[in-house]
Amino acid sequence: MTQSEQVYSDEEVQKKLEGPLQHWYLEDGWLRRKYRTESWKGTLMVVNTVGHLAEAAWHHPDLTVSYAFVIVKLKTHTAKGITDKDFALARKIEEVIQWQPGKEGGPLEGTPADDQRFRYIKYDAPKS
Repeated sequence: MTQSEQVYSDEEVQKKLEGPLQHWYLEDGWLRRKYRTESWKGTLMVVNTVGHLAEAAWHHPDLTVSYAFVIVKLKTHTAKGITDKDFALARKIEEVIQWQPGKEGGPLEGTPADDQRFRYIKYDAPKS
């Protein structure tokens, strides 16, 4: 077992879920995140994004896919628990799926959030 396969206790996992991973949660030994979408199109966009990131990382989550949501479940199967690999992939998924270029003030304006025709994901507000 490599250093990146150190399994974290439930208490350690909870501490690591603060900050950028605040919308992820621990349930039944899995690191989980539910992404709410506006439609099947948005669901497929999330699934394809997660699929690309997982394949590039060579660390593959389990997914539950429905019309208006995707649940991502992470666990390092070889270590039989949650490891640094799971947190690293969760951070990358979160960064990409929740990216809103219009809020960065750069040249990319982002998807028009006020027009139902273009919305595809329900972005999360930060938890207080």
